[in-house]
Amino acid sequence: MSYNPDQDPTEIENSINLLSFNIQAGTTTDRYHHYVTRSWKQLLPHNERSRNLDAIAELISEYDIVGLQEADTGSFRSGFINQTRYLSREAGFAWQTDQSNRKVGNVASAGNGVMARWKPDEVISHKLPGSIPGRGVLTLRYGNGNDALLVVVLHLALGRRARTSQLGFVSELLQGHRDVVVMGDLNTDINSPELGAFVHQNELQIPTADLLSFPSWQPLRAIDHIMLSSSLEVIDSDVLDVPFSDHCPVIVKLSVPTALQGLEAAQPQAQRHQNQ
Repeated sequence: MSYNPDQDPTEIENSINLLSFNIQAGTTTDRYHHYVTRSWKQLLPHNERSRNLDAIAELISEYDIVGLQEADTGSFRSGFINQTRYLSREAGFAWQTDQSNRKVGNVASAGNGVMARWKPDEVISHKLPGSIPGRGVLTLRYGNGNDALLVVVLHLALGRRARTSQLGFVSELLQGHRDVVVMGDLNTDINSPELGAFVHQNELQIPTADLLSFPSWQPLRAIDHIMLSSSLEVIDSDVLDVPFSDHCPVIVKLSVPTALQGLEAAQPQAQRHQNQ
């Protein structure tokens, strides 16, 4: 789902592209046993991480709103680089924010990140409930009143009980909003009772429901999703086969929500490296 010279300019003007990606702190995993044999890469800096981040920046540069999970917020393993800020700058985004949820001293940190072409009117960082701390959710609001758009980026827990509690918390955040986008690594597919209840309660559609995204080297599970309120019109959805993480990114193209119609994009940040 990328722009091309033959694409109808009207379609481009009247649509936006969303991407959600668990980037595993910029580390590639090719096999299950690499979680053990390459575990050192989760704690130490290495050249592959820098190459992956640059490749991810190029990949996401054509999208309008990008949600990241497991983005390092600046620790020893990342060379004290905030990966969301780095990717935002290198991909030419105008606005970004990040949320640090889990830290291992100064060695490693992980959290959510968002980058967008437009600056939101409100950004709130929330901690998700759970017996094991370290999960969070970011909410972005564009516009006001009935036409407002709420964008939610999150990374849910591995356990069903914790996910159920977390989805209940997110449901409260969605109340009173007609147009919503919820994106992230949910660690479950649409057949789980907790996600089914969440979707039903909030009248959401899941265009990514059948898109296998994990593990990236042989996708077997659809656990990364972009969910939208029924008021929003989906044009297309897909999963990208790229080797930059243990997850594949999922993408959705939709008609421009009311809150973004006529909204002027902010000026992109200057890139540190100029394209040759």
